[in-house]
Amino acid sequence: MADGKTAALLLLGLPPQPPPEGGEEEEESEQPNGTDDSVKPESHRPDVETIEDEVKIEKEETEQESIKEPNTNLLDALSSSLRGDKKLCPLCPEERFKACSGHKLYRHLQNLHWKVSVEFEGYRMCICHLPCHPVKPNVTADPISAKMGSHYHCLICSATIGRRTDMIGHVKRHVNKGETESRFMSAPKSSCEIVKEADTDVHVLPNYTTPQKTDSYFNPKMKLNRQLTVCALAVLAEERKPLECLDAFGATGIMGLQWAKHLGNSVKVTINDYNEKSVTMIQENCHLNKMKVVMNLREEEDCDEAVEEVEENLPVIEVTKMDANVIMHLRAFDFIHLDPFGSSVNYLDAAFRNVRNLGIVSVTSTDISSLYSKAQHVAQRHYGSNIVRTEYYKELAARMIIAAVARAAARCNKGIEVLLAVALEHFVLVEVRVLRGPSPADDTAKKIRYLIHCQWCEERVFKKEGNMIEENPYRQLPCDCHSRMTGKTAIELGPLWSGSLFNTGFLRRMLFEAVQYGLEDIQPLLKTLICEAECTILKQFSIHGPSNQNKQEECGVIIKTPDATAEYFVVHGKRTSNEVSQNGAKRQKLESNAEHPSFYYNIHRHSIKGMNMPKLNKFLHYLSEAGYRVSRTHFDPMGVRTNAPLVQFKSILVKYSTPTYTGGPTESPLHCSEDSQPVTESDFAEENI
Repeated sequence: MADGKTAALLLLGLPPQPPPEGGEEEEESEQPNGTDDSVKPESHRPDVETIEDEVKIEKEETEQESIKEPNTNLLDALSSSLRGDKKLCPLCPEERFKACSGHKLYRHLQNLHWKVSVEFEGYRMCICHLPCHPVKPNVTADPISAKMGSHYHCLICSATIGRRTDMIGHVKRHVNKGETESRFMSAPKSSCEIVKEADTDVHVLPNYTTPQKTDSYFNPKMKLNRQLTVCALAVLAEERKPLECLDAFGATGIMGLQWAKHLGNSVKVTINDYNEKSVTMIQENCHLNKMKVVMNLREEEDCDEAVEEVEENLPVIEVTKMDANVIMHLRAFDFIHLDPFGSSVNYLDAAFRNVRNLGIVSVTSTDISSLYSKAQHVAQRHYGSNIVRTEYYKELAARMIIAAVARAAARCNKGIEVLLAVALEHFVLVEVRVLRGPSPADDTAKKIRYLIHCQWCEERVFKKEGNMIEENPYRQLPCDCHSRMTGKTAIELGPLWSGSLFNTGFLRRMLFEAVQYGLEDIQPLLKTLICEAECTILKQFSIHGPSNQNKQEECGVIIKTPDATAEYFVVHGKRTSNEVSQNGAKRQKLESNAEHPSFYYNIHRHSIKGMNMPKLNKFLHYLSEAGYRVSRTHFDPMGVRTNAPLVQFKSILVKYSTPTYTGGPTESPLHCSEDSQPVTESDFAEENI
C-alpha cells in the first residue's frame, strides 16, 4: 500500500510524504471499502494540502515565538535563542571563554558584560574583550595578553575607550558638543546665552568657557586683553585711516565686533576662523549687533549688485573661513591679532609675511605651563630657549615670546619695536610695531641675548655683545658668589629679548583712548605701565581733551598726540608749566633713550629672617632717595623694578627693617648696628641659609 501511495503522488507531480510515526501508516493505508489508492488518486490531494498548511502554520508559530515580547531586554532574547547547542560569547575571544550551553552563556553575559555596561539614550554599550583595541604589551611580551584589553565601543564616533569612567566622560562630551544622533543639527537659539561686554552682545553656547566642550570658546577673563587690544588699534587708527585689521581666531567674534563697534568706519574688520560652527556663530553675532556681514569681500567688490546691497549706515564686517596662515599669506593687513589656544609660534612667520610697514602685530599666548617654566622641554621645543623657575618668571616669559617674534620678523627682513608686554592671569600679551628693512632687522636681532643668572643670590645680567669667548663669564655678574663658593653657581638662560618692554608715548596715547571710550577697567593698569616704563614712583594723572596736541616722533614717523607734558605732572616736583613746555621735547628724547631697568626684585624673596620689612611704598621712596631709579611692576604685586644692584637693594632693606622680637627698638631703624658693622653680601647669604 505504501508503494502505491508513493506512485500516485509521483503521478500527480507531488513529492512523496514521509511515513508517520507509530502505527498511523497502517491505519491510513487501509481503506474501508478495500479499494486501491491508484484507482481514486484525487481523493488524497486535499490531505496533502492540509499537511502543507499545517507545516506553514508551525513555521509561523515558531517565528512568532522567536520575535514575541519585543519589549523584553537583550538578555531574555539571548537566553531564548541560546538554548540547546553550545554557543560562543560574541564579546570574548575563544581562548578566554570557550563554547558552553545557553544558560551558562546567559549568566556570563549578565555578570561580566551587562553589569559594567554604559547606558545612553536607551542603548547599552557593553564591555568588549576582543582584540580590536590596541594595548601595550606586558613586560613578558605575551602576545595573548596583549590582545585582551577590555574596552568599550562608542555608538556615536566608533571610538574605543579603555575605562568605564573615561567612556562616560566621552559620551558626555558628545552630548555637550551636540554631536549625538538626536542632536546632529546645530543648537537652537533658545539654548544660546547672550553675553554683553563693552556694549557688544554675543551669542555663546552652554559650557562656553571650556574649549574642550564647545567650538565657540568665549573667556570672560580675557576682558583686559580685549580692551588693551582695542586701545592699541585706536591709537593706530589715529595715524592712518582706513585700517585693514584681522582677527585670525574669531571664535565668537567678540574681538572684531568691539573693533567695529568703537572705531566704526575707520577700520575694515576681517574675522577669520577655521571651524564652520564658529563662522556661523560669528555671522549671527554680527546680525545681533546690527552689522552687515560680507563673505569674501574682495570677490564681491567687483559686483555692482553686491556693493548696492551694503548700506552706508551699517558697519561692514568680512567673515572668512580658512586657516590663519593661509589668509595672512594671501592678504596684507595693517593690524593682526593672534590669539590661538596655546602657543602662537606656528603663526608668526605668516603674520610678518605681508604685514604693512609701521603696522602692529598683537600676540597672545596662553601656554603658561611652558612659559612659566613648568614644562621646560616644551619651552625649548617651541621657543628655542632654556629657562628655569626664577622670581621674575613672568617677565622672563614675556621676553622669551618677544625673542621668538623678533626672530620671525628678522627672517622676513623686518624689525620690531616693542610697544607693550603684559603678563596677567593666564595669558601674555605682546604688541609690536613692524619696521620694514634689513637695517631694523639687524638692530632687532642684536637685542636677542643670553642671560646670566646666579642660582645662589638670584642676581642676573645680560651677556655682553661680542664674538670673543670669555674665560670666566661669571665676572659679568655684580655678585661675587662664584669666587666665594665652589662649583657652578650661575647658568645661561635664553636667548631672550634684552631691549625695552614698553613705549611710553604709545602707552600715554592708549590711556587717552581708554578715557575717550570709557574703558575704566584698564585705566589703572595703563597708569601702572606708564610708571613702569619711565621707572618712576606713581604719579597723579590728569587727562586733557584732544585740543592739547603736539607732534611726537615714533619710529621715524611724526604723529599727532595729546600733550604728554600736560597729561600728567609730578606730585613732589615744583616746576612750572612754562618750564615743562619749554623742555618737553628734550625730556621726551631723554626718556626714549633711557630704557627702564631689566627685571625686578621681589621684596619678600629677599627679606631677612627675624626682621619686619618696611611697607612697599616707603621702601620705594627710600630707594629713590638713595639715587636709584625705582618703580612698581605689574608682573608682581610685591616686585620692585630698579637699577640698584642686589647688594644695595638688600642693604637698604635691612637698614629700614625692624626686629620682630619684643623689647627692642620698634620704630627707629638699626643705625647703630650698621654704623659699627657694615652689612656685606656674605651676611645675607648666611641669613638665607
